[in-house]
Amino acid sequence: MDTKTYAVVDLETTGHSSIKGDRIIQIAIVFIKNEEIGEKYVRFVNPDQKIPAFIRQLTNISDEDVKDAPYFDEIAAEVAKLLEGTIFVAHNTDFDLSFLQSEFKRCGIAEWFGREMDTVELSKVLFPTASSYRLQDIAEELGIPLAAAHRADDDAEATAHLFLACNRKLEMLPEDTLNLLHRRSFYLKSDLSTLFHESLKQSRKNRPIDISSFRGIPYRKIKVLEDRNFEPLDYPVADDLKVVLLEKGFPEFERREPQFRFMDTVWKTFDEQSEVVVEVPTGIGKTMAYLLPAAIRSIETGKPVVISTFTNHLVDKIKGDELDRLRLILGTKIHAVVLKGMEQYISLGKFEELLRIADESYDETLTIMQILIWLTETVTGDLEELNVSGGGQLFVDRIRKRSNIIPADEQEADYHSILMLKSIHSNLIITNHSMLLADLNREQKLFTSLGGLVVDEVHQLTHIATRVNEKVFSFTNWKYTMGQIGSDAEGQLLQQIDALNHRLSSTSTHIKRRLDASFAIFTDVFDKAVGVMAFYNLPTKERKRDNRVVYSLSGIKSMQSYFENVVSAMSDYVDNANALTNSLLIHQDNMTPNEQALLSEWIYWIREIKIKAGEWIEIFLEDDPENYIVWVEKDKRSLPGSLTVSKYPLDGSTVVRKFINRMKDEQTGIVWTSGTVSIKGNARFIPNQLGINPQVPLLTFDAPEHFYEGAEIYIVDDMPGIQQVSQSDYVEAVADAVIQTTMATGGRLFVLFTSLDMLRKTHDLIVESEQLNEYALFAQGITSGSRMKLLKSFRQFDNSVLFGTNSFWEGVDVPGDALSAIIVVRLPFSSPDNPVFKAKSAKLTAQGLNSFAEFALPEAVMRLRQGFGRLIRSSADKGFFIVLDRRIETKSYGHQFIESLPDVPVKKVSLQVMVKELEDCYNIME
Repeated sequence: MDTKTYAVVDLETTGHSSIKGDRIIQIAIVFIKNEEIGEKYVRFVNPDQKIPAFIRQLTNISDEDVKDAPYFDEIAAEVAKLLEGTIFVAHNTDFDLSFLQSEFKRCGIAEWFGREMDTVELSKVLFPTASSYRLQDIAEELGIPLAAAHRADDDAEATAHLFLACNRKLEMLPEDTLNLLHRRSFYLKSDLSTLFHESLKQSRKNRPIDISSFRGIPYRKIKVLEDRNFEPLDYPVADDLKVVLLEKGFPEFERREPQFRFMDTVWKTFDEQSEVVVEVPTGIGKTMAYLLPAAIRSIETGKPVVISTFTNHLVDKIKGDELDRLRLILGTKIHAVVLKGMEQYISLGKFEELLRIADESYDETLTIMQILIWLTETVTGDLEELNVSGGGQLFVDRIRKRSNIIPADEQEADYHSILMLKSIHSNLIITNHSMLLADLNREQKLFTSLGGLVVDEVHQLTHIATRVNEKVFSFTNWKYTMGQIGSDAEGQLLQQIDALNHRLSSTSTHIKRRLDASFAIFTDVFDKAVGVMAFYNLPTKERKRDNRVVYSLSGIKSMQSYFENVVSAMSDYVDNANALTNSLLIHQDNMTPNEQALLSEWIYWIREIKIKAGEWIEIFLEDDPENYIVWVEKDKRSLPGSLTVSKYPLDGSTVVRKFINRMKDEQTGIVWTSGTVSIKGNARFIPNQLGINPQVPLLTFDAPEHFYEGAEIYIVDDMPGIQQVSQSDYVEAVADAVIQTTMATGGRLFVLFTSLDMLRKTHDLIVESEQLNEYALFAQGITSGSRMKLLKSFRQFDNSVLFGTNSFWEGVDVPGDALSAIIVVRLPFSSPDNPVFKAKSAKLTAQGLNSFAEFALPEAVMRLRQGFGRLIRSSADKGFFIVLDRRIETKSYGHQFIESLPDVPVKKVSLQVMVKELEDCYNIME
């Protein structure tokens, strides 16, 4: 860092707009010089207005705090003098600097003039894998103290430390990386180029020892493990030996008999190379119970054991803390590798090609800079590690690995290939269900010669098995791809390819004319086919408020000719595109590196069109109503942009049985496990859906004694009947119940819906009521961010409420006091309008079966069990499971829901009584 003075500024204000009358209530400036934090300037400011309740809650600054403080008019000149000649630094300069400039103008002070540096932008570049770039999140991730977020003094100091941390990281980067970064830093929004320039001047000339280079791009080398040659370990048959081992990894270990018995079951299954289905409840230490015998089995046999779970998030969770504990327990190295699908990993070859093509957007520039930093750190090449913008994600999608056929110089820099090689030498291969089942279609099998297989969260395998052969048409995705090859505007790919062909080929004009004509026809018939689907079957006037439209494509014969015309036109276009490509390939040796990159980019997009042509035929022209459902989904407010068409298999058990047979042929022991495998009266619901042999044993372990002592179930018996009132009336009742329950418990609630539409309406009604203004409300589909980001935000506030749909019913872990209650708005039946549900139900009915009893009811019961599982994660947890849907007591099937839940007290009371009991409970606890 140079010797300039940096002024790190943070403002707290009454709102977002000075022009609309919002004012500063606190200002803090922290000065940095010679890489050290120096003087600080902190003042409360009287805004001459009441501080809004939300701002009071957010900042903990009250009207009392600012009543004797100066108005900004009184200190504006002083602040301007302090900032004179400095470089302005803030965590989001768009807000702090803009607001300050507006206030200077209002006070008759000249606008500040100088360079600005945004630590949001800077930290995005330098910490590309951070989960969030909110100041409190990035500070927590980097270990930067932040005593009170949203207080200007603490925020400014944390921002100063963040700025210094960014500079320290810059100093550690390889010189080649800094060169590549500096070249692009001029296109960033804030004046960060000087930082990169200063670091480049001071950079070490020698590349760090663990950094290699691929065509001038530095990347971190991946070490391939040597063969496993550990001393054999004996499985701890005696329970006392298990206790001794587990205490090494869990200092406060509690002996749990179900954990030991499950552990023995896993070991026996591996040893006998047999198969078993096991239901293991929350709280017994399921993960460690299969990891320990899996590791010992691998060491004993010299073969890897595969652990498969539902999502990549759960995969990464196992790879982290659980494996660290396992190594402590066994006192030896345990080699583990995470394997995901090929397209999860970066293609360095494609990345390098794209760097040679000019005209990057801001999002692309920022993303490229993030990737350049990430490549010096990642040991996996897993693109999921990156946290990029929406526009950046489009760039990331272009650099995914698509083929195992790669140039020789790229092979030693190919993360995916190296990880597959590492898996051969690993004890544990951790993967997800999609990756596991996709092995059936790989020419080179990954999961062979195994010591054993554990399939966790097995109830989710049914969905994954059907998705293996799912195909989806998205209008926006198709139009984006067509835009890459069809735009003839200056600087676009087609224009550049045409200019290149014109330079190299005497037949360029003829080829280009045919290509343009065929693309025009292709676009025309495509738009006609899409138009027919987009405007077919729109809601009638009576249902005009139903914006979302879903209908089956099967049997609509009038569309067939439109679909066939698209295939014909697409085929003609591809032939002409191939002719253009071939005319260029023969001159490849005469091209510059940049021209070769352009040609590679053109070939990539033509290949994408070919892939889409195959998908179009599968979705629209291959009719198989016995085994597939094809449906259209659209929103009438955005046509044709919202149009998607999905082709979905009705039964995934064939795929699972095929996989099982392969595992059994290789004599691999298989453990199928989950917290929810069976329901009362239908013990083999999940195994039967998967096609697992009925002769395979099914074992069920109970939760530890007293595990659910802290739980209670409430059924609110004065809610309106969900089928007897309008949706708006029911939403009003739900909103009232949520408001009263939230106030009684102080927050920390999940509100679980089965419909995003009802979630939105309930959330909006609560916000409009202003009765929960003092609470932090997070809503899926409304609050921005992924499911995991919403959960993280939820945990950060004591008085928070999270509104969620399907994905929050399971796979979410909020232990301890962070979750006090779950409200179930409706029993989690699938929507009868869901096309997959309708098709599966129709298929069962055609077989003479009762689709409600055989499919709809057990699926809903299973989902309710999963929802309850979010509440109690340890024996110390306390919480309330509140059901608002009275069908659980008024319908004949209701008892099946109750009986599926753990044996805890069930109270059927009015909302008023429940709220009173909750208030009493929390008053005692406080």
